[in-house]
Amino acid sequence: MSRKTLLNSKDIEIILHRLACQLIENHNDFKNTVLIGLQPRGSFLANRLAHLLKTEYNIKNLELGLLDITFYRDDFRRKETPLAASSTEMNFLIEDKKVVIIDDVLFSGRSIRAALTAIQSYGRPKNIELLVLIDRRFSRHLPIQPNYRGRQVDAINEEKVLVTWNETHKKDAVYIEQK
Repeated sequence: MSRKTLLNSKDIEIILHRLACQLIENHNDFKNTVLIGLQPRGSFLANRLAHLLKTEYNIKNLELGLLDITFYRDDFRRKETPLAASSTEMNFLIEDKKVVIIDDVLFSGRSIRAALTAIQSYGRPKNIELLVLIDRRFSRHLPIQPNYRGRQVDAINEEKVLVTWNETHKKDAVYIEQK
């Protein structure tokens, strides 16, 4: 299995600042906006962005939730081994709020479809946007596109995009692996 580095730690830091600035342009003080990271992998990106917005850009009262979509996935019962659920941490309702769903990699769009279904349990949002670190643009199974993307990657289906975070792998990086 060969591995190629797409983004290193410095690249990711630059992208995170750009994404934070784009969010500020569209949501100003985040008064009526919530960020929701998809468990498990989108939560690392969501936590990083929330920290950056609070500490570097002085955004006060930022609401961040973490949403588990395990039981909403269309492949939930198709795996030989059961999927392990993560915890949902959303201490707010999203009724009439602007929601930004955050995930690490947009591949087929099925995780986002599951998130759109799961999020309905928390109210009816004013609108929903999607932010991803990596957009695999030629791999969609559903008509879902991100509003914010860190990097667009043209990877064939036999290739896997792997995002590692300092919190889990002791290194921020994005790799593309040949299967």
